[in-house]
Amino acid sequence: MYVIIVYDINVDRVSRVCNFLRRYLTRVQNSVFEGEITDKQYAEIEYGLKQIMKKDEDSIRWYSFRTQDQVKVFNMGVEKADLCNII
Repeated sequence: MYVIIVYDINVDRVSRVCNFLRRYLTRVQNSVFEGEITDKQYAEIEYGLKQIMKKDEDSIRWYSFRTQDQVKVFNMGVEKADLCNII
């Protein structure tokens, strides 16, 4: 499946979330990751994020698709590089 994960995480945990998601997905914006994953990886990501986030402070949104072909992406402006270590 193809997923897009968008997050708004407290600054104390944002680098942990970023580094965790980099194991599975490609970073395309400061708080946006996407990529093709297996069902097992989906479960691992869900479990890992639950361990890092605080439900009363943080927000994570998942968009899942059967394949990347079902996602149409339109970019405007500069393509962002991986800025994970800058935050």
